[in-house]
This record gives sequence, C-alpha cells and structure tokens, in this order.
Amino acid sequence: MRKLKGEIYLLLAAVIWGSAFIFQKMGMDYIGPFTFSFFRFTLGSLALLPVIFIVGKVNGSKQTADRKQITPFRDRQLMTGALLCGLANFVAGSLQQVGIVFTTAGKAGFITSMDIVIVPVILLFMKKKVPFLTWLGIAIAAFGLYLLCITDGFSIQLGDGLVMACAVAYSFQILLIDYYSERVDVLKLSFMQFFLAGIMSLVPALLFEEIAFQAVIDCGVPILYTAVLEVSIAFTLQIAGQKHTPPAVATVIMSLEAFFSAVCGTLFLGETMSGREITGCVLMMAAFIIAQIPEMRHNE
Repeated sequence: MRKLKGEIYLLLAAVIWGSAFIFQKMGMDYIGPFTFSFFRFTLGSLALLPVIFIVGKVNGSKQTADRKQITPFRDRQLMTGALLCGLANFVAGSLQQVGIVFTTAGKAGFITSMDIVIVPVILLFMKKKVPFLTWLGIAIAAFGLYLLCITDGFSIQLGDGLVMACAVAYSFQILLIDYYSERVDVLKLSFMQFFLAGIMSLVPALLFEEIAFQAVIDCGVPILYTAVLEVSIAFTLQIAGQKHTPPAVATVIMSLEAFFSAVCGTLFLGETMSGREITGCVLMMAAFIIAQIPEMRHNE
C-alpha cells in the first residue's frame, strides 16, 4: 500500500511539473524571464518554510532522529551545497525560461527531461560504470531529440538549443542534490537553493528587464502556480513518494512530466506537433524507460 501511495505522489508531482510549462509560457506575456524566475524561486522557497517547520517539529520529537534531519541552517556543508545547487538551478532555470519564449511548452518539457539520460554521460567522465541498456537509451533519446528539434536544413531553433543547455545544467544539479541529500536536511537544502536561485535571478532582472508592478500583478496566476505548486508542493510530493519507491521506478514516473507538458500544451495553448516531432517524443519516452531498466533490475 505504501509503494502504491508513493507512486501516486510521484505521478502527481509529474503532472504538476508538466503542467507548469504552460504557466511558464503564459508568464512571458507579462514579464521578462529573469523577473519571472525571481518571483517563482523566491516565493517557492518561502512556501517551503511551513513544511520545514512541521517536519522539524516531528523529527525533534524523535530521539532517534538522524543528524541530517536536524541540520542547522548555519551548517557549513549545507551552505556549500545550497550555493552550488542554487547556482546550477539558476543557470538551468534561466536557460529554460528564456528558451521557452522561443519554443513550445510541449517540446520544452521533453527536452528538459533529457537530464535523465545526460546524467549517465556525466557519470562516465567521473569514471563511473554505465550499463549497456543505459547507453542504448541515450542513443535512442539522441535520435528522438534529433527528430523533435532539428529542422530539415540541419539547424536547431534557438529556444530548443537553450532548453537543451538547461537539461545539461539540471543534470549537474541532480548529481549535486544526490550528493548533498545524503549529508544534510533535504528540505532545508531545497529552501536555500531555491532562495539563492531567486536572488541570483534578481540581478539580471534589474539590469536587463523592466519590472512593472502592474505587470507582476497581471502575471500573478502563472507566478503562484509555478512557485507554490511546482517548486514547493511538487518537491514535497517527490520527497514523500521516493521514500516508498525504488529510485529507478521513481525516475521513470517523474519522466512522465514530458508527456504531461505536451498534453497540457495541446489542450490549453493550442500547440501542435508534426508527425516527425511526435515520433521524436515517443522515442525519447521509450529511451527514458530503457535507460532505467538496469537500476530496476538492481532493485528487484
């Protein structure tokens, strides 16, 4: 029953993340990408504070609480991890938010999900062993990405290229979170990295964009959806879900974010995909699953 509940939590997180792309796209009708990222990350981090408080109270009442569950905010390792994760999140979020101006929400969702197969490539450079099926998944994903993004003239659209770079940045963030989540309080790490990413986004927003109060108010729904649901609630669902779900299975479920982004883009923004692009999406989804088979076998 717990396993089923965990899978439902992860599925809900994937739905939120996938649908968030349409709100990110809508937000660009009102304010600049860096301004949007500032409000999205900052408000999202603040929305995590009640969760941190409640979890802290629960863990504080347990005599057997782990050290990482009671990590103080001033902990040096927590601050270092938050700074590195926040920087990676800022770079990835900025590339995604700027890129989505020039591409569709559906394509952005699929390309961003490429981090699932980019991570093994990074691990190879770190001299980690990568199973054959994972490499097969990477090859299939690369071909699917070609069908999805590369035009007949072998050129790539600006928005697609920026979102590809975003997927690479998110891959580094995944590895950083994987490292630090074993050593510090995950919720506090999340709060600090999102807050720092928001502050980092404010600098280019002030330098390159015009921040109008009325425009921010008009953009309230996209900002609140991405901040509260995408950043805060979906992340909490992910943590709760992964407690009862094997990592590989969890990754496959969360990769459905790409599917939901395409569906939501079609239903709510009127976006359409050609047969070539749909084939690319199908191949990428198959690649996400194939790349996780070795880990699934390991967890059986």
